[in-house]
Amino acid sequence: MTLPLRADYAPMEARLVDAIPIGPEWQYEPKWDGFRCLAFRDGDSVVLRSRSGKPLERYFPDVVEAVRAVPAAHFVLDGELVVPVGAHLAFDELLQRIHPAASRVQRLAAERPAMYIVFDLMVDEEGRSLIAQPLSERRRRLEAFSRRYLASAASIRLSPATDDVEAARAWLARAGGNLDGIVAKVRGVPYLSGTRDGMIKVKRGRTADCVVGGFRYATNAKVVGSLLLGLYDDAGLLQHVGFTSGFAAPERKALLARLRPLLGGRGFTGNAPGGPSRWSTERSGEWEPLEPKLVVEVGYDQVTAGRFRHGTRFMRWRPDKAPRQCTMEQLEAGARPRLAALLGGVAPAAPTRRGARSRAGSAARRRE
Repeated sequence: MTLPLRADYAPMEARLVDAIPIGPEWQYEPKWDGFRCLAFRDGDSVVLRSRSGKPLERYFPDVVEAVRAVPAAHFVLDGELVVPVGAHLAFDELLQRIHPAASRVQRLAAERPAMYIVFDLMVDEEGRSLIAQPLSERRRRLEAFSRRYLASAASIRLSPATDDVEAARAWLARAGGNLDGIVAKVRGVPYLSGTRDGMIKVKRGRTADCVVGGFRYATNAKVVGSLLLGLYDDAGLLQHVGFTSGFAAPERKALLARLRPLLGGRGFTGNAPGGPSRWSTERSGEWEPLEPKLVVEVGYDQVTAGRFRHGTRFMRWRPDKAPRQCTMEQLEAGARPRLAALLGGVAPAAPTRRGARSRAGSAARRRE
């Protein structure tokens, strides 16, 4: 059998907003602190793909075997790769898996096995595509799939979902440990590949994934003083949007070694912070352009005219994100998704199961 979806199929993405939306059209889920991953199973063949389409099989051989052990021969799942350490998830353990040495990856997989938390079913066990079905139907099918095929899979878990906004608020209040926030999805829409129209995310603090387009030296020292951040606009231009700094002295030296191979790159192709300097300059006000290959996650407070109003907080490197996925729309004030346009101008129907919460949501809160 050949699956109806190719391995380079783009996943749905989420638009960052400031508040949890309320209404019967919404399904709420935890936002796990991990790597987004699509899992393709076609007989003995298992393919794992990151949000940016990069292959992940060599970095997560334990998950490959777990997916291969599922007693259904054909399916495609959408979910999150995480690494549990005790009662918590460790994002740093995920980063350590992205290593060129296979022996190191195998050791880490044995010491700290990863887990795959699934939240969508895109192709069922019969090899039939479900992407044209609304989320409500895909969720029903996913829960049935989980009961039948994942009950004995300790390292593959079903992510909880609920229609209870109070449960979503409770998840958000606990964000910062195992959770990165909450996700709200429109029940009535199909799987919207590569768009942010049917799904939003809410975090306790606002974050953005940015491209490192250049850097400035520290004053009177040949070490990194700040990283210059960029986001792509609709025309594909990398626009300078701000900076992040505050690195300790040892980190600045290590940063320079990390950035040196990218020196002399294209840098910002849209608005830039000023004229680029040469490597030999000592003027800290100048900046060095880099090939736009590195992505960082930063925290911020305010945005004015498409730029961070203040310096941002460096949070972590994001090797799982492609630079081209770092777009200006991350900074847009969070309006609700365009429901009328998505649903052909018809208001979404209320969920079939009325009442305060779904059975899945109630079970999720008991587990929490």
